[in-house]
Amino acid sequence: MKPADAHDALERDPELPGRLLVTEREALIPLLRARAEEEFALRTACPGWTVRDVVAHCSAVLTRVVERRFEEGVFSPESNDRDIAERADWPVSRVVDELERGMTEAGPALAKAGGVLDAVALGEWIHAGDVREAFGVPGAYAGDGLPYALTLLAHRARDKSPVPLHADLDDTDEPLLLGPPATDAPPARYLGDAPTLIRLYAGRPLVGTRYELVGVGERELNVFG
Repeated sequence: MKPADAHDALERDPELPGRLLVTEREALIPLLRARAEEEFALRTACPGWTVRDVVAHCSAVLTRVVERRFEEGVFSPESNDRDIAERADWPVSRVVDELERGMTEAGPALAKAGGVLDAVALGEWIHAGDVREAFGVPGAYAGDGLPYALTLLAHRARDKSPVPLHADLDDTDEPLLLGPPATDAPPARYLGDAPTLIRLYAGRPLVGTRYELVGVGERELNVFG
Protein backbone atom coordinates (compact mmCIF):
# COMPACT_ATOMS: atom_id res chain seq x y z
CA MET A 1 0.00 0.00 0.00
CA LYS A 2 1.47 3.36 -0.99
CA PRO A 3 1.21 5.99 1.75
CA ALA A 4 -0.82 9.12 1.10
CA ASP A 5 0.56 12.38 -0.18
CA ALA A 6 -0.72 15.13 2.10
CA HIS A 7 -0.76 17.61 -0.75
CA ASP A 8 -2.89 15.55 -3.05
CA ALA A 9 -6.61 15.69 -2.48
CA LEU A 10 -5.99 13.25 0.40
CA GLU A 11 -9.52 11.98 0.17
CA ARG A 12 -10.63 10.37 3.38
CA ASP A 13 -11.23 6.64 3.38
CA PRO A 14 -13.85 6.18 6.12
CA GLU A 15 -13.00 2.50 6.50
CA LEU A 16 -9.27 3.07 7.05
CA PRO A 17 -9.35 3.69 10.84
CA GLY A 18 -11.28 0.47 11.36
CA ARG A 19 -8.87 -1.48 9.15
CA LEU A 20 -5.96 -0.16 11.16
CA LEU A 21 -7.58 -1.21 14.44
CA VAL A 22 -8.42 -4.70 13.21
CA THR A 23 -4.94 -5.15 11.77
CA GLU A 24 -3.36 -4.04 15.03
CA ARG A 25 -5.71 -6.22 17.07
CA GLU A 26 -4.27 -9.31 15.42
CA ALA A 27 -0.75 -8.33 16.54
CA LEU A 28 -1.36 -6.74 19.93
CA ILE A 29 -3.97 -8.90 21.66
CA PRO A 30 -1.99 -12.17 21.44
CA LEU A 31 1.07 -10.31 22.72
CA LEU A 32 -0.86 -8.99 25.73
CA ARG A 33 -2.40 -12.36 26.55
CA ALA A 34 1.02 -14.03 26.47
CA ARG A 35 2.57 -11.67 29.04
CA ALA A 36 2.73 -12.25 32.77
CA GLU A 37 0.61 -9.89 34.85
CA GLU A 38 3.66 -8.34 36.53
CA GLU A 39 4.88 -7.13 33.14
CA PHE A 40 1.90 -4.80 32.95
CA ALA A 41 3.57 -2.76 35.70
CA LEU A 42 6.41 -1.81 33.34
CA ARG A 43 6.76 1.90 32.64
CA THR A 44 6.08 3.21 29.15
CA ALA A 45 7.10 6.26 27.11
CA CYS A 46 3.91 7.98 28.33
CA PRO A 47 4.90 9.92 31.47
CA GLY A 48 3.44 8.34 34.59
CA TRP A 49 1.75 5.47 32.76
CA THR A 50 2.49 1.76 33.03
CA VAL A 51 1.63 -0.77 30.36
CA ARG A 52 -1.58 -1.49 32.26
CA ASP A 53 -2.45 2.22 32.26
CA VAL A 54 -1.89 2.49 28.50
CA VAL A 55 -4.02 -0.58 27.82
CA ALA A 56 -6.78 0.69 30.13
CA HIS A 57 -6.71 4.09 28.44
CA CYS A 58 -6.93 2.52 24.99
CA SER A 59 -9.76 0.19 25.94
CA ALA A 60 -11.70 3.01 27.61
CA VAL A 61 -11.38 5.32 24.60
CA LEU A 62 -12.64 2.67 22.20
CA THR A 63 -15.52 1.79 24.50
CA ARG A 64 -16.51 5.46 24.53
CA VAL A 65 -16.39 5.51 20.73
CA VAL A 66 -18.51 2.37 20.40
CA GLU A 67 -21.04 3.61 22.97
CA ARG A 68 -20.88 7.21 21.70
CA ARG A 69 -20.18 8.60 25.17
CA PHE A 70 -18.57 11.99 24.60
CA GLU A 71 -19.39 14.13 27.60
CA GLU A 72 -17.76 17.52 28.11
CA GLY A 73 -14.02 17.24 28.69
CA VAL A 74 -13.75 13.75 27.22
CA PHE A 75 -10.22 12.75 26.13
CA SER A 76 -8.70 15.43 28.38
CA PRO A 77 -5.86 14.35 30.70
CA GLU A 78 -8.30 14.42 33.62
CA SER A 79 -10.82 12.28 31.75
CA ASN A 80 -8.12 9.82 30.75
CA ASP A 81 -6.95 9.51 34.34
CA ARG A 82 -10.52 8.85 35.51
CA ASP A 83 -10.96 6.14 32.91
CA ILE A 84 -7.75 4.45 34.05
CA ALA A 85 -8.74 4.74 37.72
CA GLU A 86 -12.15 3.17 37.02
CA ARG A 87 -10.35 0.08 35.73
CA ALA A 88 -7.72 -0.12 38.47
CA ASP A 89 -9.45 -3.03 40.22
CA TRP A 90 -10.21 -4.99 37.07
CA PRO A 91 -8.22 -8.15 36.32
CA VAL A 92 -5.77 -7.55 33.50
CA SER A 93 -7.65 -10.10 31.41
CA ARG A 94 -10.82 -7.99 31.63
CA VAL A 95 -9.00 -4.89 30.45
CA VAL A 96 -7.54 -6.82 27.51
CA ASP A 97 -10.99 -8.25 26.71
CA GLU A 98 -12.41 -4.72 26.61
CA LEU A 99 -9.59 -3.59 24.34
CA GLU A 100 -10.16 -6.49 21.96
CA ARG A 101 -13.88 -5.71 21.75
CA GLY A 102 -13.15 -2.05 21.12
CA MET A 103 -10.64 -2.76 18.37
CA THR A 104 -13.20 -5.07 16.76
CA GLU A 105 -16.28 -2.87 17.05
CA ALA A 106 -15.09 0.75 16.85
CA GLY A 107 -14.50 0.85 13.09
CA PRO A 108 -18.10 1.60 12.01
CA ALA A 109 -18.46 4.34 14.62
CA LEU A 110 -15.21 5.95 13.47
CA ALA A 111 -16.33 5.74 9.84
CA LYS A 112 -19.61 7.50 10.62
CA ALA A 113 -17.89 10.32 12.55
CA GLY A 114 -16.82 12.09 9.37
CA GLY A 115 -13.11 12.18 10.17
CA VAL A 116 -13.17 13.95 13.52
CA LEU A 117 -12.32 10.71 15.33
CA ASP A 118 -9.88 9.20 12.82
CA ALA A 119 -6.96 10.22 15.03
CA VAL A 120 -8.31 7.84 17.68
CA ALA A 121 -7.26 4.89 15.54
CA LEU A 122 -3.84 6.40 14.94
CA GLY A 123 -3.44 7.08 18.66
CA GLU A 124 -4.39 3.50 19.51
CA TRP A 125 -1.80 2.20 17.07
CA ILE A 126 0.88 4.48 18.52
CA HIS A 127 0.01 3.34 22.04
CA ALA A 128 0.37 -0.27 20.86
CA GLY A 129 3.89 0.74 19.90
CA ASP A 130 4.40 2.17 23.38
CA VAL A 131 3.42 -1.21 24.83
CA ARG A 132 5.76 -3.13 22.54
CA GLU A 133 8.56 -0.73 23.37
CA ALA A 134 8.03 -1.29 27.11
CA PHE A 135 8.07 -5.05 26.57
CA GLY A 136 11.28 -4.79 24.54
CA VAL A 137 9.68 -6.09 21.34
CA PRO A 138 11.66 -5.12 18.21
CA GLY A 139 9.93 -2.92 15.66
CA ALA A 140 7.65 -1.32 18.22
CA TYR A 141 6.23 1.29 15.83
CA ALA A 142 6.20 -0.88 12.73
CA GLY A 143 4.25 -3.93 11.64
CA ASP A 144 1.41 -4.59 9.21
CA GLY A 145 -0.50 -1.48 10.30
CA LEU A 146 2.31 0.95 9.45
CA PRO A 147 1.08 1.88 5.92
CA TYR A 148 -2.38 2.67 7.30
CA ALA A 149 -0.84 4.64 10.15
CA LEU A 150 1.22 6.72 7.71
CA THR A 151 -1.88 7.62 5.76
CA LEU A 152 -3.70 8.70 8.93
CA LEU A 153 -0.60 10.60 10.01
CA ALA A 154 -0.70 12.54 6.72
CA HIS A 155 -4.28 13.58 7.52
CA ARG A 156 -3.37 14.51 11.08
CA ALA A 157 -0.30 16.51 10.06
CA ARG A 158 -2.24 18.36 7.38
CA ASP A 159 -4.65 19.58 10.06
CA LYS A 160 -2.32 19.97 13.03
CA SER A 161 1.23 20.66 11.85
CA PRO A 162 2.33 24.16 10.82
CA VAL A 163 5.46 22.79 9.14
CA PRO A 164 5.59 21.44 5.57
CA LEU A 165 7.91 18.45 5.49
CA HIS A 166 9.21 16.22 2.69
CA ALA A 167 9.98 12.76 4.10
CA ASP A 168 12.24 10.44 2.09
CA LEU A 169 11.50 7.12 3.75
CA ASP A 170 13.87 4.17 3.62
CA ASP A 171 11.00 1.68 3.66
CA THR A 172 8.51 3.07 1.12
CA ASP A 173 8.77 3.64 -2.61
CA GLU A 174 7.39 7.17 -2.59
CA PRO A 175 8.18 10.20 -0.42
CA LEU A 176 5.59 11.38 2.06
CA LEU A 177 4.59 15.05 2.12
CA LEU A 178 3.31 16.18 5.50
CA GLY A 179 1.82 19.33 6.93
CA PRO A 180 0.55 22.34 4.95
CA PRO A 181 1.62 23.00 1.36
CA ALA A 182 5.08 24.51 1.13
CA THR A 183 5.27 28.25 0.44
CA ASP A 184 8.09 29.94 -1.46
CA ALA A 185 10.56 28.47 1.02
CA PRO A 186 11.49 24.81 0.55
CA PRO A 187 9.86 22.34 2.95
CA ALA A 188 11.76 20.82 5.82
CA ARG A 189 13.26 17.44 5.00
CA TYR A 190 13.42 14.10 6.75
CA LEU A 191 15.56 11.16 5.74
CA GLY A 192 15.14 7.93 7.65
CA ASP A 193 12.72 5.09 8.29
CA ALA A 194 8.97 5.32 8.74
CA PRO A 195 8.84 4.12 12.38
CA THR A 196 11.21 6.90 13.41
CA LEU A 197 9.05 9.42 11.55
CA ILE A 198 6.09 8.16 13.60
CA ARG A 199 8.12 8.66 16.78
CA LEU A 200 8.88 12.24 15.79
CA TYR A 201 5.28 13.19 15.08
CA ALA A 202 4.04 11.36 18.19
CA GLY A 203 6.64 12.91 20.51
CA ARG A 204 8.12 9.53 21.43
CA PRO A 205 11.73 8.90 22.58
CA LEU A 206 14.30 8.80 19.80
CA VAL A 207 17.11 6.99 21.60
CA GLY A 208 18.77 4.47 19.30
CA THR A 209 17.29 5.89 16.09
CA ARG A 210 19.18 7.24 13.08
CA TYR A 211 17.77 9.92 10.80
CA GLU A 212 18.41 13.32 9.25
CA LEU A 213 16.10 16.28 9.90
CA VAL A 214 16.72 19.63 8.21
CA GLY A 215 14.79 22.86 8.51
CA VAL A 216 12.68 22.03 11.57
CA GLY A 217 13.25 21.06 15.19
CA GLU A 218 12.09 17.73 16.58
CA ARG A 219 9.61 19.28 19.00
CA GLU A 220 7.93 21.27 16.23
CA LEU A 221 6.67 18.09 14.59
CA ASN A 222 4.66 16.69 17.51
CA VAL A 223 0.98 16.61 16.47
CA PHE A 224 -0.25 14.98 19.69
CA GLY A 225 1.28 17.35 22.26
